[in-house]
Amino acid sequence: MTGTPLAGTAFGEITDAVAAAAPTPGGGAVAGLTAALAAGLAAMVARYSSAAGDLDPAAAATRADELRRTAQRLADDDVAAYRAYLDLVKAPDPAARKAALDAAADIPLALAEVAVEVAELGELLVECGNPRLRPDALTAVQLGSAVAASAAALVGANLRARPDDPRPARAAELAAAAGAAAARVSGPANSTRA
Repeated sequence: MTGTPLAGTAFGEITDAVAAAAPTPGGGAVAGLTAALAAGLAAMVARYSSAAGDLDPAAAATRADELRRTAQRLADDDVAAYRAYLDLVKAPDPAARKAALDAAADIPLALAEVAVEVAELGELLVECGNPRLRPDALTAVQLGSAVAASAAALVGANLRARPDDPRPARAAELAAAAGAAAARVSGPANSTRA
């Protein structure tokens, strides 16, 4: 896959590309697409929900759609950034390598920010959304949590040679927040359709 946006590519082609002996698309792109799917679930649940508690369904659906589009863009950005880094990894210019590595770390950090918001939005939908779609909202929370954890791992791996860089710690905080949202809604009460 070269230059084609992931969001406009057939799912089977994406899974084939991920499984291929090629460095991209890799974990960052897959995490971005997963976040987009999780946000899509949140948007769907919001559209089938009525206002209740802190839930404004129209605002929740709009925000979920924004997060979905952002996650899709970040998936494509991750592919481009990692390719750029690989192109420069042996380049003689250390400043160019540093800039490429910064981009390769900033993108999963941004994805972790999206993922925690998806998880928290999903949590609100589990609590206040359409009870018949509670498992769908729960899936959005769990996927958001998994994406945040994956993104944090990517940030940490990309910056392992820079122990004083604050981005891995920030990504870990985001992953912990998404994990906390997932933990709050896990359990038998949230696993069956009403």
